Amino acid sequence: MSDFIPLTGVAAPLDEANVDTDVIFPARFLLLLDKAGLGAQLFYERRHTNEPFVLDVPPFDKARILIAGRNFGAGSSRELAVWALADFGIRAVIAPSFGEIFFNNCFKNGVLPIVLSEAQVERLQALAATGAPFSIDLEAGCIHLPDSGEIAFSPDPYRRRLLLLGLDEIGAILADDVADIERFEAAQAEARPWLHLGRDKLATLDDLKLELAAEIERNE
Repeated sequence: MSDFIPLTGVAAPLDEANVDTDVIFPARFLLLLDKAGLGAQLFYERRHTNEPFVLDVPPFDKARILIAGRNFGAGSSRELAVWALADFGIRAVIAPSFGEIFFNNCFKNGVLPIVLSEAQVERLQALAATGAPFSIDLEAGCIHLPDSGEIAFSPDPYRRRLLLLGLDEIGAILADDVADIERFEAAQAEARPWLHLGRDKLATLDDLKLELAAEIERNE
């Protein structure tokens, strides 16, 4: 995933509570495991009716930020809901609260979830409805509003670092502990060499097994 640089863009207001992951990404598309293109299925049932949905109405069809109601992303542990948001272009979701698993999945996939009070979210939704752009500075922990106001937020320092570097948890381990990993692998290769056989030695072992099997068969 890409580094989370200061983000500026239109914010789409979704003034609705308890939007679950099946609404965000319907279950009938769960067999689509390629992240690319999943934005087409984002809020699919809402976007294919006679009623216009906010993400289909300019300028919100180019939104980089989503401002939602409380308990956004509740329901099943459906990581594809976050994949679809990211593929659509949403890099930040602001809400009074989130479904716990959805909240964690956001950080693993380069999407920033921001928790603010209900009053603050109502203010942001009203400003977002004008179509004016917002700016989010993750490093400073600040949202710059279209009316020149600012709202501070306090992400977990570890997760903020991962987003800024564009890393998931495994990537962070590899980045921070590569020397320790190399020392462990070298020590293990010396202590248990049979776990580190190359293709050539494995091929030799296969030949030896075939010869041994043939020898046993001849002697029976």
